[in-house]
Amino acid sequence: MSTDLAGHFDRVSQHDGKARRVQAGFHRQIAEQLARLIPPGSCVLEAGCGRGDLLRKLKPSRGLGIDISGKMLERARELDPYGECEYRQGEATTFQPDGTFDYIVMDYLVGYLPDVQACFENLRRAALARTRLCLTSVNNVWTPALTAGQWVGAVTRQPPSNWLSTKDLINLLELTGWEVVHASTELLLPFRVPVLSGFFNRFLVRLPALRHLGSSVYLVARPRGMAVAPQLSCSVIVPARNEAGNIRAALERIPVMGAATEVIFVEGHSRDDTWGTIQREIAAYQGPLRVRALQQPGRGKWDAVRTGFAAATGDVLVIQDADLTAPPEDLPKFFAAISSGAAEFANGSRLVYPMEQQAMRFLNLVGNKFFALSLSYVLGQPIKDSLCGTKMVLRSDYERIFRRIEGLGDFDPFGDFNLLFGAALLKLRIRDIPVRYKDRTYGQTNISRFRHGWLLLKMTAFGLLKIKFSRA
Repeated sequence: MSTDLAGHFDRVSQHDGKARRVQAGFHRQIAEQLARLIPPGSCVLEAGCGRGDLLRKLKPSRGLGIDISGKMLERARELDPYGECEYRQGEATTFQPDGTFDYIVMDYLVGYLPDVQACFENLRRAALARTRLCLTSVNNVWTPALTAGQWVGAVTRQPPSNWLSTKDLINLLELTGWEVVHASTELLLPFRVPVLSGFFNRFLVRLPALRHLGSSVYLVARPRGMAVAPQLSCSVIVPARNEAGNIRAALERIPVMGAATEVIFVEGHSRDDTWGTIQREIAAYQGPLRVRALQQPGRGKWDAVRTGFAAATGDVLVIQDADLTAPPEDLPKFFAAISSGAAEFANGSRLVYPMEQQAMRFLNLVGNKFFALSLSYVLGQPIKDSLCGTKMVLRSDYERIFRRIEGLGDFDPFGDFNLLFGAALLKLRIRDIPVRYKDRTYGQTNISRFRHGWLLLKMTAFGLLKIKFSRA
């Protein structure tokens, strides 16, 4: 253990009253930022917990704080008389994790570590496939301001610290088996100032010219290459409205994936004989798939998808549009990405391979490219095609997505934006899976270019406010 650094923080624990009062608004905003990702009741490890204030604010079901300063930990226990969290003395680079955690927090710790790479390697031992490492650090452009703050007592005197840029941190995380799923700077105005804090820290810091100037670097990473489970089952949800001529082909072409595959047709008040066709085809089917059918209670594709997902029994859920323009033969690529851990949300992309001649009209193509670029900015992750119907996710992740987007309201009748927005809010790794887009062989599209295009534009603006510029 570094005795010099431990001694420094032992002294800080006794003489940081003024700095803490000045920085109270700053630390409160950091806690709010992390609480937007970390739900109460999670299992949380904080490396460099200090007095444990942040750890307690996250309201974990199990909270473990590690710190090198015995005096800081004494203060943490005094401030936690009911023992809501556990505090242990140790170095983040060498302590032995006794279990795994949903979230690992490092709040302004990396500047003090003697070996950042060793710390990241050690923390990975405490991670599960869905664990998120949440890291905040000083943005180096603010170093002069922090130095000035030390002169006036607003910032405690600091020992020599590591000079780490965002690129340095991402490089070290990737070297040690982590994959960064979110990177931003936060808190352009570090102190709590009524009206101004919200304007600076919700809007201005997101703008292209200012997005690198926040006082805090904020990174979220996940363990890379950690497979979910050896044997997963799959549920294929097939929303079907006016698709009577495609039902048999869907049953013939949907492949078996994983330990078992079920297909759930969700019929949506069709004008043709789709419901009757589904029932007849299921009665005659003798293949390897388990097949069921439902009639959706409401209207719209999202209602159908939600109905199918609620009835599904598979570990993995995927949407397969009944028009079959995105070929079901591509579904194993999605399944491989999810089951291997390469992706946490597999999003189909029709804009890579050449399309068949009638698959997508020119204005639709332009609209898809526009919405893909817009959504990439909103989500903070690159996507090439936001409107491809084929999307795959673990059922456990879908359940988390559904809970997370409930507060956003019923804004998306299609479901594509609902699922993408929820995945982004949970910091899931979204990856595009290219598919070959085909012509329709039966029926007509249920999408209106102009009416639904206007609706998609409004939903994009909604996402900009509720995700990119939001505290939600």
